[in-house]
Amino acid sequence: MPKFRIAPLALAALLAGVTTLSPAEDYAPPGGFVKGSERPWSYTPLNTQVATPTPKAKAWVRQPLDAFVLAKLEAQGITPSPEADRHAYIRRATLDSWGILPTPEEVNAFVNDKSPKAHEKLVERLLASPRYGERQARRWLDLSRYADSDGYNTDGTRPNIWRYRDYVVNAFNADKPFDRFVKEQIAGDELWPERTEALIATGFLRNLPDEINARDLNLKKQEVANDLTDTVSAVFLGTTLGCAQCHDHKTEKITQKEYYEFQAFFANTSWKDDVSPLTGKAKADYDAQLAKWQDATKDIREQRDALLKPIIDKLETDRLSGFVPATRDSITKPASERNAYDRWIYHRNLWTLSGRTRNAENQLKTKDKEAYAKYEVLTAQLKKFDNLKPRDPGNVSTIAELGSDAPPTKVLFKGIYDRPLQEVQPGLPALLTDNTTLKIEPTATSSGRRTALANWLVSPDNGLTARVFVNRQWAQFFGRGIVETSADFGKTGTKPTHPELLDKLAADFVKQGWSVKTLHREILLSSTYRQASQARDVKQDPDNKLLWAFPRQRLEAEQLRDSLLAASGLLEEKRGGPSVYPPIPANFDIGGQRNRWQTSEDPRDHNRRSLYVFVLRNSPYPLLETFDWANPQSPHFKRDVTTTAPQALALVNSDLVLGWSQALAGRVIQEAGGNEAAQIDRVYEILFSRKPSAKEKDKLVAFLNAQEALQTAQAGEVKKPHLPDGWGVDPKIAKQIDGFYKAAYQRQPDRYERTAFLSYLDQQAAKRKKADGGDESADDGGGTTAVAAATTASPVKGAASKARAAAFVDLVHTLVNTNEFTYRF
Repeated sequence: MPKFRIAPLALAALLAGVTTLSPAEDYAPPGGFVKGSERPWSYTPLNTQVATPTPKAKAWVRQPLDAFVLAKLEAQGITPSPEADRHAYIRRATLDSWGILPTPEEVNAFVNDKSPKAHEKLVERLLASPRYGERQARRWLDLSRYADSDGYNTDGTRPNIWRYRDYVVNAFNADKPFDRFVKEQIAGDELWPERTEALIATGFLRNLPDEINARDLNLKKQEVANDLTDTVSAVFLGTTLGCAQCHDHKTEKITQKEYYEFQAFFANTSWKDDVSPLTGKAKADYDAQLAKWQDATKDIREQRDALLKPIIDKLETDRLSGFVPATRDSITKPASERNAYDRWIYHRNLWTLSGRTRNAENQLKTKDKEAYAKYEVLTAQLKKFDNLKPRDPGNVSTIAELGSDAPPTKVLFKGIYDRPLQEVQPGLPALLTDNTTLKIEPTATSSGRRTALANWLVSPDNGLTARVFVNRQWAQFFGRGIVETSADFGKTGTKPTHPELLDKLAADFVKQGWSVKTLHREILLSSTYRQASQARDVKQDPDNKLLWAFPRQRLEAEQLRDSLLAASGLLEEKRGGPSVYPPIPANFDIGGQRNRWQTSEDPRDHNRRSLYVFVLRNSPYPLLETFDWANPQSPHFKRDVTTTAPQALALVNSDLVLGWSQALAGRVIQEAGGNEAAQIDRVYEILFSRKPSAKEKDKLVAFLNAQEALQTAQAGEVKKPHLPDGWGVDPKIAKQIDGFYKAAYQRQPDRYERTAFLSYLDQQAAKRKKADGGDESADDGGGTTAVAAATTASPVKGAASKARAAAFVDLVHTLVNTNEFTYRF
């Protein structure tokens, strides 16, 4: 019987009972762009001669961008809002620049700085901090669909991809010119193959979701090509090129043929996950030491391999038989007969081999116990040589090409991967440029296609890259972009509110060396950004699109968690390295694979910034997911802001948030002393960057009184009340612990060491009490949990003081649930 396929549209019509009488399409595509026609504004080269308007209220203009904003406001008869007070400004600017709250000391220093350059000094300090790169990197990782796992059903770990995350952090901290940043991520392997940093940078392309056990690698090759095409066009060009995958674009003048011409730039793109990060002498030393270990263990390793070989051969036969015939043909060809397409399929096939030794070991253990016993003896012998084996430096995941000739790219009928039509060559859509054909220079190991594309992306001929990036930075600060649809600058996108301003900012961005910090400095110091956020009734612009006030925004998931950690005094600011695993709720099963989440042994890792939390594509870290994290299955262009019941429940009922509240309460008591009024002032300064008003204080004291009464009434029912960290710790004991560490290690203990020491003392006391016939459970609230941040808190243990202390935790816990904490104004 002849093989046939029903096109998706026809099948849908058939199922719906609709008869299709002709091949007429259900849309009228606009066709391709005709050279010489007028291009929409967004697709034209940057206008470097934009005139800055001259508004009436000239004194309001601090930065050139202010003139554009004010001119629009004056045209509508709208006046800007007053300037935000300094407390609000530093909290806002610090959250935007660093992603965490400022300390009360930082706030007070800024508020009391009487110099005319106070704002400038603050901004320079914010931009110079390594925290800046961590905050900005998170936004870029949204776009690059960064995750530490593959996705799909297996969702296997990518042990090396964290190096890309660190590359992005370092790039923003160093203010790497954005054009270089783009080139490294698109074609670092072609442009600078000798530079490890450039290889790591191509992780931008490597970040695509993938499936290690795919059996149709021909389909997989097309899926990879589609992902790279759609991601690069959306992230750098703000263009919905992916809409032309199956037919001519319905709204833009982009043809299906042009889609595949753009895709041809990625036709030869593959990847390697086993590239050494070592170079020069370090690599030579490593290789020499590894050779010594290999020589010493050769006989043992050969014997182990011999035991596994029959099983591996069987696994390999089964694996090959699982591929579809077309895939199997490319894999089984002799190397000398493989063309560029076969090479891609064969190289991709090697990825599916990972883990076969582990699988063979498991089968040997269950099917041949005698052989497995021999294998274990050999393994034990091999371990004796561990001191000779060099420490594994890990690997680099990078994009690579497999030769200078690329597989053919063909237009696909309806986008169906095995229905190819005519072949096309690399090219750009005519809508984007008159120069649709780029000069491509292959190297000995690469096609050079991505180099040509990368160079064009940041060339004067293309205004989109700068416009799109600057627009996203604007949206990062003001909640919406000048073009609100940041990934769609075309007809279906929103019209820009200030097109001349966007051109001015983008042109200056390029002129100033593609410096992101320069762009951010201008925004942070502008009068537009410095406005107060109080609501006003402005009928001409009820949605504040013209920015007559600073728009209030809820903190993003990472800002919320990191600020809670910072406020509680728990934040660990170790930077870089492999991702960490904080504790997760007991009922969180990771899609039935809870053992995938092995909580980090070092408690310090539990409180690192959210940027460093392991990103498992299919099962994200619960607290971050609840507050609208960036799903890495595809580029994430704008954080959602939802209001849901689980968000309130996460803050109110989460043991994690309660623990942070206890730590914050303990910090406040330590820093403010026993004066309750001072404690209330301090917690407000930490959370809100201001002191409470007299009316707020009255309400807070009333709350404390009510909660104290409730705690007292429930004292007999609650086995262990929630008390501030460090409550009930004898200052003498805390001092003795500090003295011990100073004598033994010439330093102060950190909070985790102090906690462990006190926990040990608690255990010993409980043992003695039990030995003496006492009740081990008769804890006065100053046990292990209560001393988790042991310092010199009040040692008073009266029943009333315990109830008041528990009430203070309730107060703190309530404040971290308020909008004033979860929003920035």
